[in-house]
Amino acid sequence: MKSLGSIRRSFAPWADPAAKPYISFENVTKRFGDFTAVNNLSLTIYEREFFALLGASGCGKSTLLRMLAGFEEPTSGRILLDGQDLRGIPPYKRPVNMMFQSYALFPHMTVEANIAFGLKQEGMPAPDVAKRVAEMLKLVKLEQFAKRKPHQLSGGQRQRVALARSVAKRPKVLLLDEPLGALDKKLREETQFELMDLQQDLGLTFVIVTHDQEEAMTMADRIAILDKGEVMQVATPAEIYEAPKTRFVANFVGNINMFEGMLTSRDGNGALIEGANGLAIRTENPGDAQPGAKVSYAVRPEKIRVSSRKPAETAVNATEGEIFDIAYLGDMTVYHVKLGDGQIVTASALNSARIVEDPLTWSDRAWISFRPDSGVVLTR
Repeated sequence: MKSLGSIRRSFAPWADPAAKPYISFENVTKRFGDFTAVNNLSLTIYEREFFALLGASGCGKSTLLRMLAGFEEPTSGRILLDGQDLRGIPPYKRPVNMMFQSYALFPHMTVEANIAFGLKQEGMPAPDVAKRVAEMLKLVKLEQFAKRKPHQLSGGQRQRVALARSVAKRPKVLLLDEPLGALDKKLREETQFELMDLQQDLGLTFVIVTHDQEEAMTMADRIAILDKGEVMQVATPAEIYEAPKTRFVANFVGNINMFEGMLTSRDGNGALIEGANGLAIRTENPGDAQPGAKVSYAVRPEKIRVSSRKPAETAVNATEGEIFDIAYLGDMTVYHVKLGDGQIVTASALNSARIVEDPLTWSDRAWISFRPDSGVVLTR
């Protein structure tokens, strides 16, 4: 299978064997009493990378961030930053800064005073403080709000003040713990692109914790999917979505259809899978699965075509069912097709034209089909 890389920028130090990681978690375990939050985890992050820790609540992602910041110490293992072991170094002496979901702004201070606070605490000369604050206000487009206090700002503006304060001290690494969770959907989407642009302009390493899949997919160069304190997969957003390594990752990111079956044969062009529901699947992406293995064939809804007529071009990768549900979402229509064995298959069709060429409605008989390169074979 052809490698899938970042579609946003030509930045992939992880693909260079000579590149040295900037942050390394080496066999890190963190226990709280009898509970293991992080379990023998190893992970590398590169300089100037926008890296996302993605997972459900309780998966260990915030604990990782807090250990990197210095608020928690590993029970065992090491955390290295630019080659330095961080064990025993207090938070205020680490070249990192953390931006919290609550923003933690000082309510009695103005915007410029909030941004200047950390610089003054470090003893920076007043003229330099004023210059740095002006730079930060311009960076986050809040020059006209410098004299206002937090309660006089919108949620998005407060978020930008917190961001400006976090980067004012020029940390080597900025840690973001669910930074956009308090914003409404539209503002959150706008701020995602602002964060990406800011990270590029500053040239800093960003590590973000989020449970929002779209947020991670939009902003990150790479994503680490976590579950129960362990790393399930680390890859670019495109690889996570198009080439998940496990059933857990496939189900966690986006919508997916799983066809269970047995891989019966392999050849130079791929493999044949006999599905439990009688569906014969020809795939070009069999991975390392061998004949006789029980496998899942994972295919995304947008890769599945729904039509009222049987596809003429293939005897495989097609089966008939009944339209069970339809959701019209404006830009696309989502179909739920019930197969003969009861499995519900989700397919989505882009509404690229105002007139539907092959209209389908509830209870209609319909065929689903997909190409041999549409999905991936999963064995675990």
